[in-house]
Amino acid sequence: MEKIIFSLKFFLKYPDFKSWGKKKKMNSLKKYRERLLMSKAELARKAGISTLTIDRVEKGKTCRLETKRKIILALGLEISDRGKIFGNG
Repeated sequence: MEKIIFSLKFFLKYPDFKSWGKKKKMNSLKKYRERLLMSKAELARKAGISTLTIDRVEKGKTCRLETKRKIILALGLEISDRGKIFGNG
């Protein structure tokens, strides 16, 4: 019983423990968006995508190329500037 309680407390305290040691693909979206004084909602509206998608991308989750294209254009950048936001990957 003690093991179960310990496990439950551990999972509640560290819900993302499975991702420990794994590198996330980082991007500069949040930094760039904040430099422009733009909210997530404003960027999402301009890009025609959801704020949840913006949040996921800022956290380093993967997204479709079309989503990246929409974000880049909504930030007022050219497609050739994609490295500024998403790196060379």
